[in-house]
Amino acid sequence: MSMEQHVAIPKVQLIEITEENCDQRLDNFLISRLKGVPKSRIYRLVRKGEVRVNKGRADVKYRLIAGDIVRIPPLRLAERSENSFVAQGLKDAFQQDILYEDEAFLVLNKPAGFAVHGGSGINSGIIEGLRLARPDSRFLELVHRLDRDTSGCLLIAKKRSALRKLHELFRDDQINKTYLALLAGQWARKKQVVTAPLQKNVSKGGERMVVVSQAGKEAETVFRRLKLFREATLVEASPKTGRTHQIRVHAAILGHPIVGDERYGSAEVNRVFKSRGYKRLFLHAEKLKFQHPVTAELLTITAALPQPLEDLLRHEEQV
Repeated sequence: MSMEQHVAIPKVQLIEITEENCDQRLDNFLISRLKGVPKSRIYRLVRKGEVRVNKGRADVKYRLIAGDIVRIPPLRLAERSENSFVAQGLKDAFQQDILYEDEAFLVLNKPAGFAVHGGSGINSGIIEGLRLARPDSRFLELVHRLDRDTSGCLLIAKKRSALRKLHELFRDDQINKTYLALLAGQWARKKQVVTAPLQKNVSKGGERMVVVSQAGKEAETVFRRLKLFREATLVEASPKTGRTHQIRVHAAILGHPIVGDERYGSAEVNRVFKSRGYKRLFLHAEKLKFQHPVTAELLTITAALPQPLEDLLRHEEQV
């Protein structure tokens, strides 16, 4: 499906930056302001100096401050934007799976199988889809990320001031995150803290991998056993840091990778579970606990397990 998006800015715009857009990168500001203009064209306008900040050239990474004057040149185009639609699974989630919402932010129970950010295809991600579904929303930005195949609590800011405050809470470890994961095999321990440092790497096949390395960044995950099954163990995983693929790699270090993990898991275990009709990664961001960025009220937001995960647990034989 494709849509015709007409963008017309007949004369030069001079926009004064307010507190709401303070600290936003120039490219992100332009992308949100010039909906329908391809990102490649926006980057070209900045590179050629047609977009200016305070009458001078600026880099796309420049962070705006209140009082800056951004010059946007005249634009006339009718771009054909491929895939300018929201997948049905996301539409359903946007309507039925908002776990919490107020003027500052919302928490979505993210469905598995969708990237939070579109990579290839302009509207293939959660945030792009949400912006399309809510065309009147002036500001929608991801506060943090979840892997494509992970479901559960995803924080999205509706104001720049809320985004800044929530980022501070994440940086200061003031947001308590709890995940549910099903590990392959019977894990004998009841609790274990894994502190293996992690480094992003790229495998020979071009697939992004994360490896344990002393040269990597510190990472800490607390695993607690919840239920023991004949062929698997349900655990609660609480990451104290937010490294890429952290819980998945740390679970593999335990010798009990997450069921359904195609990247760090056991091909044999995954094959067995697939033969029973189970096809996804069993990792779910179940709970977020933090102080509201505006009111300072202590919030606990919980996302119920998706039905395929509930069904799998119901059919597994407990020990």
